[in-house]
Amino acid sequence: MNTRVLLAGVLGGIAMFLWSFVAHDLLPLGQMGISKLSHEATVIEALYTDLGSREGLFLYPAPNAPDNATSADKKEAMQLAIDKSQRGPSGMLMYHPQRDLNLGRLLGVEFVTELIEAILAAFLLAQTGLVSYVSRVFFVTIIGVIAAITTNIPYWNWYAFPKRFTAAAIFIQVVGFFLVGLISAWLVRSKTGEMSPADSSR
Repeated sequence: MNTRVLLAGVLGGIAMFLWSFVAHDLLPLGQMGISKLSHEATVIEALYTDLGSREGLFLYPAPNAPDNATSADKKEAMQLAIDKSQRGPSGMLMYHPQRDLNLGRLLGVEFVTELIEAILAAFLLAQTGLVSYVSRVFFVTIIGVIAAITTNIPYWNWYAFPKRFTAAAIFIQVVGFFLVGLISAWLVRSKTGEMSPADSSR
């Protein structure tokens, strides 16, 4: 990986991180589709009574089949869960009995993740033979579209994540990669050795 690819990735990662901050803290995008509980204390007490110190991701209503269940038993349990969800509440619950929200660590992981994403996007761009600036920006943006729909659409489809939450998450990710594309398309040479716009402007 050459210096230009690495530089494009670092600058792109910074741009993506700053955009993520704007989207979540200065714009309403980060809160779209997220609602508050009307009786939070009551719900928390009920959760702790049921789950206690157990931690993890819970699905309800869940198929209630024993470990040694046959294929037919599992199918029947799944159908019962489906019937329950059609008649009453259903959803997913991420539960932590206690969680240390270290903002510095969380932001650090977020930045490193976006830095890696941007470096990989710049690396992939360098493997192409695309010459025009617009086509190179478009290429990186498409990488963002693929990344954004890979998890967000299945979560909306299978687990009924809110449409507004899903749309906002996709938009944030695609714009982030678009910014990476603007920077990478300017700095990264193509595999054919064609000059980047940054070279040709000199």
